[in-house]
Amino acid sequence: MQKQRAPRNRTLTINADEQELLQQQLLTLVQPAGIEQIVNRTVWGDLMQVLDFLPKQFADLIIIDPPYNLTRDFAGNRFKQMSDAGYLEYLHTWFSRVVECLKPNGSLYLCGDWKCTSALQTVMQEHLTVLNRITWQREKGRGASANWKNGMEDIWFGVRNPKQYTFNVDAVKVKRKVLAPYRHEGQPKDWEETEDGKHRLTYPSNFWDDITVPYWSMPENTDHPTQKPEKLIAKLILASSNEGDIVFDPFLGSGTTSVVARKLNRRFCGVEMNEEYCLLAEKRLQLAATESAIQGYTDGVFWERNAQR
Repeated sequence: MQKQRAPRNRTLTINADEQELLQQQLLTLVQPAGIEQIVNRTVWGDLMQVLDFLPKQFADLIIIDPPYNLTRDFAGNRFKQMSDAGYLEYLHTWFSRVVECLKPNGSLYLCGDWKCTSALQTVMQEHLTVLNRITWQREKGRGASANWKNGMEDIWFGVRNPKQYTFNVDAVKVKRKVLAPYRHEGQPKDWEETEDGKHRLTYPSNFWDDITVPYWSMPENTDHPTQKPEKLIAKLILASSNEGDIVFDPFLGSGTTSVVARKLNRRFCGVEMNEEYCLLAEKRLQLAATESAIQGYTDGVFWERNAQR
């Protein structure tokens, strides 16, 4: 049954007429595939089976947003919370095989929450050199009456070769409001004044407080329960890949990584086992071909949340 939505609700949906056409765009793999077969495609299938058919070392950047260690329903595919040891073993079943898809000079980001972050660090350190842990503020979420509200998530950053990897720091600077503007000989020092106010470009840290989680009035929003914001993924892609590089997401969900890769002139490949989410990814990719805007990212600059007019 279709959900009843308010007239101003912009959550992306798929009607019956679109479904058949979008299904034709999906790729299923039953034998080893070359890079040219999987690039710019959404692969519909179980990751554990698809990994047998993916080429080795094809990806410049891998972004992984696996199920967290929480009981959650993903459009009929139920993930059940495990013990800490059980979740670590779950990560072991696929993580090393995903790393085999990464180029020798490639980078990998692994997402999680505070409950599973120690397991993420453990499995990352077994196969990659960990360079950092990003923590981003998730301003949306349920309150908690007997504990602190969970308002943060982590992203672990690792590379195969710590002496050779891509990091474009100038591409991910943040435009922040200047609260105490300093002048030198009457001129602004390290800041500028525009119609949007006084701002300066700052180097990015490993704490991000400028992210807005998708909600009903945003055109990128879908019914996926753990959809990542396009702005969040854009930072990872811009920092750790170059135009024309291949970005791989083995838990694609509703397609955010592939969509942002297309908007930023990268190639992509995503694997997703749920057909509904695959179709949403394909529809978003079609829309991205003519609409490249990313909320909070304008003219090559990331803005603080609610700072841009």
